[in-house]
Amino acid sequence: MKIKRIEPWIFLFFGAFHLHRIWGLFDRQSYAAFWLGIMSDKGPLYFLLMGILSALCIAGIVIFLTNLHANPWWRWIYPLCGGYLLFDLFAIATGWSFWHSIIESMFDISVPHWNMIWGGFVLLGCASALLGMTLLRQRAISKG
Repeated sequence: MKIKRIEPWIFLFFGAFHLHRIWGLFDRQSYAAFWLGIMSDKGPLYFLLMGILSALCIAGIVIFLTNLHANPWWRWIYPLCGGYLLFDLFAIATGWSFWHSIIESMFDISVPHWNMIWGGFVLLGCASALLGMTLLRQRAISKG
């Protein structure tokens, strides 16, 4: 099984993206205001992030599909999580009111389960970053 050059970087990027949510555990108000502002303004940062996230998800799904009969366990993350994220990005971009209300409830700083929601994303970021580092190391060893 060959690890493609981009694969560790996909997981490292998503790891960093989710790990930044530590900010939300320390400062709910500014974190929620920042992200709700990004999503409502739809400025350059919004489109940059949407583009990068979408491109990485699509790249992962393409890698998964081109290696359909030889995928290690971690490549299943591409169609499952990447597919979900593409749906999420599409729903945000098109302004689905149902999805918007879900996102607004996620950013409600008064809910008692705030730390559980955003802490879960931080743990997801840790797992993704560790997987990315592991793949980077394995790729380097295999190139030897």
